[in-house]
Amino acid sequence: MAAPQLDPRIARTRRMLQNALLDLTRDQPLDEITVAEIADRAEVNRSSFYQHYSDKETLLADALDAQAAAVGADLGSLDAAMVPGGTAPPELVVRYTRHVSEHAALYRLALGEHGSSIAVVRLRKRIASVAMTGYAQYGQDEEGLGMPVEIAAASVAGSLLGMLTAWLESTDPVPPEQVAVWIWNALARPHC
Repeated sequence: MAAPQLDPRIARTRRMLQNALLDLTRDQPLDEITVAEIADRAEVNRSSFYQHYSDKETLLADALDAQAAAVGADLGSLDAAMVPGGTAPPELVVRYTRHVSEHAALYRLALGEHGSSIAVVRLRKRIASVAMTGYAQYGQDEEGLGMPVEIAAASVAGSLLGMLTAWLESTDPVPPEQVAVWIWNALARPHC
């Protein structure tokens, strides 16, 4: 069953709000940006903001999701079992790390200490879902993992979020292609 199509006017307003927030985050920290500033930058009224978003954290999470999807780097479409462990990461993972690298300041803002808990939770859930799918496809269960599958998937997700955050905060970051290899190894290792 196909997902229902979003009304073009709603999609346009959301896109305008997302772009406004992304523009504003280039000049000031997220916690200093007001809803009124976002609405002004998007050229909509404040009530329009609240018709589409409950808060700016949800707006930021949607903006990050939309940017990743626009460059074909949506981790939600990653299949952890598409390539056996020990091989090069799928192009999707490489695109994702390149995308994060190109928007490092924004991702530092979203995933950092004073970032967006909603963006962090969404990314953690996506990664955990990929891990769970991989466990199921490779027949990994609680007995084989030594813990409940959900806990193992949460462990992988937490580890990868930590990896991304440390990479973003590094004073001498490695290339995104190397991070893609690390991410893929962490996802594929349990299946080897």
